[in-house]
Amino acid sequence: MQSAALSMNAPLYELPVEPDDATLVRRSIEGDAVAFEQLYRGHVGRVHGAILRLVGMDRGRAEELTQDAFVRAWQKLSSFRHESAFSTWLYRLGVNTALMDLRVKREEVGADDEMLEHAAGGDVPFCAGERGDLERAVSNLPPRARAVLVLHDVEGWKHEEIAGELGMAVGSSKAQLHRARGLLRRALADS
Repeated sequence: MQSAALSMNAPLYELPVEPDDATLVRRSIEGDAVAFEQLYRGHVGRVHGAILRLVGMDRGRAEELTQDAFVRAWQKLSSFRHESAFSTWLYRLGVNTALMDLRVKREEVGADDEMLEHAAGGDVPFCAGERGDLERAVSNLPPRARAVLVLHDVEGWKHEEIAGELGMAVGSSKAQLHRARGLLRRALADS
């Protein structure tokens, strides 16, 4: 009778345990592409979302930059030191990929934020109550103002981090945030 009681309490089957990021990173470094695919699937949404907001909701560009970020992650995986969570390291790599792209575009165009601000204006109707309209309004901000707004208000970065990442003074980061918020208020009020 006691063996019957033991068998009633024993699980009928064991659920497979999903490997954690550290295990997947180790296996990926050893060349396991399936492990890296699991890392990709687990983190692509967050990385893509941040990049999408940084590039002004340009979905095609966000897709390209997300893929670039994951290619860089694969190439630099052996440099991951496990001092922070893998998700933090990967997210930062994705954001840096988007910020580098914004810098290159700015240098290629040779335009300042004012010129880009006028070029970004459009015939997009805005309605403050709808998320899609807010995202379009954010996407029409000048690139540096948009980057500061997204990193500070959406991603929760501190001005010191933003300043270091964008190569500007902390005061400039604060000024860009103030400017971005003002431009958003006007765009949404005009709708």
